Amino acid sequence: MQAIRAQGAGGQHVNKVASAIHLRFDIHASSLPDAYKQRLLQWADQRISSDGIIVIKAQQHRSQEQNRAAALSRLQALIRSAIAIARQRRPTRKSLGSVKRRLESKNRCSQKKSLRKKVTE
Repeated sequence: MQAIRAQGAGGQHVNKVASAIHLRFDIHASSLPDAYKQRLLQWADQRISSDGIIVIKAQQHRSQEQNRAAALSRLQALIRSAIAIARQRRPTRKSLGSVKRRLESKNRCSQKKSLRKKVTE
């Protein structure tokens, strides 16, 4: 973790204080289980470099402590989302009753609209 000066418009305070946090997390050197490391390295995220380093920059708060906490929570959220295994979808079918009700509803609407037409003999 490294404190840097925040970007953007500001007053006298922003030019003097390094309140933004630049967090670099090396996946290879971490103590995460190997399965988690592999999933993180395969994760297609722009914050993960090709060297396996996660780079997070937090600068939304005015204080360095709040930015540090925000960067750590964003790192935790990234790791949790990468290691979560999505449940496989089980294919389902529409019931015959729902198909029948949908078609009857469409038929009622078309009849209602056909009654609005101009009558020609």
